[in-house]
Amino acid sequence: MSMEGMHESGNGGRRSETLGDEVFGHILDLIYNCELEPGMVVNESALAGRFGVSRGPIREAIRRLQGIQLVSREPFMRARVVSLSKQAIAELFQMREALEGYACRLAATQMPAADIDGLIADLEAARGGLLPSGERFDFHERVVRASGNSRIIDTLCGDLYHLLRIYRRISGAVPERHELAFTEHWQISRAIKARDATLAESLMRSHVERAGRHVLEQVPEAPAAGADGEEKKAS
Repeated sequence: MSMEGMHESGNGGRRSETLGDEVFGHILDLIYNCELEPGMVVNESALAGRFGVSRGPIREAIRRLQGIQLVSREPFMRARVVSLSKQAIAELFQMREALEGYACRLAATQMPAADIDGLIADLEAARGGLLPSGERFDFHERVVRASGNSRIIDTLCGDLYHLLRIYRRISGAVPERHELAFTEHWQISRAIKARDATLAESLMRSHVERAGRHVLEQVPEAPAAGADGEEKKAS
């Protein structure tokens, strides 16, 4: 059954809203998983066929993705997953290094002991694939929220979070980096537990800086708009 068919019952307005949210979530997952890679054309017809919906919900999802800066559309051009230049990626990670480092310092001074124990337990469960089905663990988001600084939280966990997550996933996609990231997360969490704010900040800054260098090694320079528009499409 198509997604539209699954939403035939119930209030009409609520049905449309729920379908739009579901389509948006599915496309967001494709971007997170790099099935829709940076720079790739977002093919409305192919996505509508894949999800069994009309093009209306697809277009609405694309507009929402433009709003959170994951998709760009130049005049008279097709929508594409955003592709950052190496300079823009470097700047993104420099900002992360400064803000997440300080967020980690704050977390080390005020995160409740029970929350720290929960963070460490979830970190180890995630590594072993033992999290409950459907549960997502984001070490960085947990630390940032534990800082209690609303400005830092809004910056790193708001719309920018989605863009950060794409490039963090690229960094962690290589098995060696994935294992190293766990070790670094474990060291950071132990520094937080020890209430060593200076060490926690230093470890987080070093962790983000290394991740940024790794991403820059993996990502080619963004091509000019339209250079390969018909070659890389979502299907």
